[in-house]
Amino acid sequence: MSADEADAVEMRTALVRLRRGTGLPIAFGGLMTGGPITGGTGSVRIGELSGTVTGALRGLAIATGNGLGGKALALSRPCAVTDYPVSRHISHEYDAAVAAEGLLSVLAVPVVVRRRVRGVLYGALRTAQPLGDRTLGEAVAAARDVEQALVVRDEARALLAALGGGVGAAGSVTGAVPGSAVGAAAGSMAGSAAWEEVREAHGALRALAPRVVDPVLREELLAVCSRLASATAPPRARDVGLTPREVDVLAWVATGATNAVTAERLGLRPETVKSYLRSAMRKLGAHTRLEAVVAARRAGLLP
Repeated sequence: MSADEADAVEMRTALVRLRRGTGLPIAFGGLMTGGPITGGTGSVRIGELSGTVTGALRGLAIATGNGLGGKALALSRPCAVTDYPVSRHISHEYDAAVAAEGLLSVLAVPVVVRRRVRGVLYGALRTAQPLGDRTLGEAVAAARDVEQALVVRDEARALLAALGGGVGAAGSVTGAVPGSAVGAAAGSMAGSAAWEEVREAHGALRALAPRVVDPVLREELLAVCSRLASATAPPRARDVGLTPREVDVLAWVATGATNAVTAERLGLRPETVKSYLRSAMRKLGAHTRLEAVVAARRAGLLP
């Protein structure tokens, strides 16, 4: 799945939530394809429609400042109008498309990630009536879902890029690098502060992977985790049958994280972390957290 395809999935999911949460019959929106909007310039192309009866809105390039969506982009905050065609609070570059779909009451919510606008969601009615605070709140919640998904994907790609340049003294970890080359690089770093950073990145990648919607990127994350974990393992590492969540917990414990911090990073309760840790220790034949981490490294489960 390409980045554009992943964007489309996120947007379709958000539009379904927006319609369900607000009761609005029409929703549409789009994300940036050429990078985030900065400095008050740029545009968002409408790529996803839900509940529309024409294709008039599809493909519209919403420029910052133009129309209702452009106003939301420029201000980085939600905007709404009760009667779009005659509203004095917006410009009217897109009236023809709006009229073709018969829209009157419309709201627009920007998708903002780290203060940069990445897209916009719309909800609409074909009647002129005020859109209340509850409706606006549900639309904002739908936009937040998209923002969170983009944050996860951005962090995942940044970590992959960092690991590709860090461990890859012999080349990129994510590319076609022989396992022996990764192992050689790992061996030279195993006791260093740099390798501790790799171990922390390994834990972060494992925590991010389940939240990544793009299956190709998710598999790439997990593949990198596996290669990092096995890089310093003995040739015949034993299979101890740990579950993915048990490995996730050990990955953070290995960085020195407390149960509370591990729970926060993995989105779990501290009691759940303790349960996974006890189970992992039992399978590894370990009596302490440190023994469990050492045994997991010998088994090729952690870097």
